Amino acid sequence: MFKIKTYNRISVNGLERFSRENYEVGGDIAHPDAMLLRSHKLHDELLPETLKAIARAGAGVNNVPVKQCSERGIVVFNTPGANANAVKELVMCGLLLGSRGITGGMNYVQTLTHIHDAGEMSVLLEKEKKNFAGNELYGKKLGVVGLGAIGSMVAETALALGMEVLGFDPALSVEAAWRLPNQVQRMENLQSLLSKSDYITLHVPAIDATRHMLNSDTLAYVKSGAVLLNFARDAIVDAQAVLASLDSNNGLSQYICDFPEPCLIGRNDVLAMPHIGASTQEAEENCAVMAANQLIDYLENGNIKNSVNFPAIAMERDPGTVRITFANSNVSGVLGHVLGVLAEYEVNVADMVNKSRGELAYNIIDVEDTPSNDVIEAIKKVEHVVSVRVLS
Repeated sequence: MFKIKTYNRISVNGLERFSRENYEVGGDIAHPDAMLLRSHKLHDELLPETLKAIARAGAGVNNVPVKQCSERGIVVFNTPGANANAVKELVMCGLLLGSRGITGGMNYVQTLTHIHDAGEMSVLLEKEKKNFAGNELYGKKLGVVGLGAIGSMVAETALALGMEVLGFDPALSVEAAWRLPNQVQRMENLQSLLSKSDYITLHVPAIDATRHMLNSDTLAYVKSGAVLLNFARDAIVDAQAVLASLDSNNGLSQYICDFPEPCLIGRNDVLAMPHIGASTQEAEENCAVMAANQLIDYLENGNIKNSVNFPAIAMERDPGTVRITFANSNVSGVLGHVLGVLAEYEVNVADMVNKSRGELAYNIIDVEDTPSNDVIEAIKKVEHVVSVRVLS
């Protein structure tokens, strides 16, 4: 039986994926095989020796010590795309809030508590509505920074609204490129996109390469009066640089984000939301189900999909075989040594697959008979092997 420790409130639809016969699931498990979480921070916690995998029900994994997990052979999963529609819809809401005088107009209406006559209120609003006039999105240029699952959906919806879409993504994958509408105009660099866009929306992960991607240097290229939207991560934007741009005569006109900071509060040119981009019932269910399915396939079959630190790898199970999986440092000769161990103990290999990613390699080997403890111990002693599992 596998033990799954949960943090935060995980959707019931996800938890129900774990059968009662094969899994024990709960928040108070002391020696878990896997962890399932949303926003809970693990950096200051001691990861148990039994831990084999961590699944984050969401895209970002900045609350997980990924490097430490890699060193110990712990697979870290995320759920890219599961909350993409929820974030996309809020981005479109942000675009409308940034183009029309919606919030100002609504706030003004709420001040009219002293007026009790409907006719008088109607006359006043007809007079004052000019103060809340805005612009249409149709024909405007939207710059999308990051063209993955969310960015491509935002681009597609913006095109449907009649916007002209510019895109920049230095790490665009082949899969993402196929998904991207061909009307999106690819920009060669961030500066070019910023100089041409009326609206800029960010959809990149928070990693070292993207930290403060929007800073005083890059914002110097922004088109005067542009609106910046950040529903990705707070670390991507230097808040002080944004404020400086807002206060200038030829910089940003508004900043709309899902990550409030003290310095942003109380400004009419900042609309800050309480990190609700993925806070829909549907997104939470999608993330939980995807995370649970990935954990199940890894724990039971050793297959890996949507890991942030291990390669994507899978192999069908052959009836009558036993599966050995192992992770190792990505150096030459390790797989050969392990196969030598199996040959020495006369363990016949039925099928195998191996892949690498960065400093890690991962291997799936199906053998015809259950390997003895001596075999597994010998594999563990092979230099650069990080972790070994046997799946019957």
